[in-house]
Amino acid sequence: MAPRNPAPAYQATKGSQLELDKNFYTSIGASEARKLIDSFEIPIRSGKAFVVPRAHVCQISTKYGPQVGDLNIWSKDNPRERFWASRTRQLHRSHLTTFDRLWSCLPYLRPMCTIVGDTLAGYSDDVGGRVHDLLGTRCDPYVNQMLSGKVFDFHCHSNLTRAILPFGLSESDVHDVLNVFQVTGLNREGQYFMEPCPAKPGDHFEFFAEIDLLCALSTCPGGDLSAWGWGKDSEADDMLDCCRPLVVEVFQLTDPNLLEDWEPPQPASYSGMHGIKMPILEA
Repeated sequence: MAPRNPAPAYQATKGSQLELDKNFYTSIGASEARKLIDSFEIPIRSGKAFVVPRAHVCQISTKYGPQVGDLNIWSKDNPRERFWASRTRQLHRSHLTTFDRLWSCLPYLRPMCTIVGDTLAGYSDDVGGRVHDLLGTRCDPYVNQMLSGKVFDFHCHSNLTRAILPFGLSESDVHDVLNVFQVTGLNREGQYFMEPCPAKPGDHFEFFAEIDLLCALSTCPGGDLSAWGWGKDSEADDMLDCCRPLVVEVFQLTDPNLLEDWEPPQPASYSGMHGIKMPILEA
């Protein structure tokens, strides 16, 4: 007897922002009417912050072969509004793909961007691992030192921290990430596992910016995770040969007809009073 497959807890209601016009986003992902406005490589074990204007497309690609990237996103104009990984996981799934959206934190709660391209869509391995992970988060030097007793300054948390300093942000602004190109899952005991990255040269992940975004991307020091083993009896240098740069490209859409009916999403309409009544000044 096949195991029961429960319905998702969060389902789109008609007219809600969770409801998606797949035809529109398919046309964005398929359009070749694009103008490249920014392009760069992120070297191994480093990070870079960059702006993606609203109504533009950002592509992250594995030009040189498999490599995991840890992605943070903020509203460019208000960094208090930032990517909310756990709510995105609830609204969509544990591993994101085309037509899923990255949602912002409270009290804003709106889609920051929508995935419009994923050459690894549908990937699943023989132990149930899937790609573009929201189950876990970034590697960091605090956990590393706790497990190994050693200091290493090029974890994704540190790479992201250094990357955002020129934009006036700090370590406390780094938040839970989308692990792009990373394969993860839960084993039979419910424990988090990671598998080697399946990306090949030329694979890519694309998103459409719904609002003006500040993004930061770290090239994970574990590279493609084929030699992952921080903690017990491991050295960071053991994974150096697994590391490769990532390529980022930002495109302006040049066909005005594509965006004719599109409008940027507004923050949540809830008043934010939480039942608190304002005092009335009596004359």
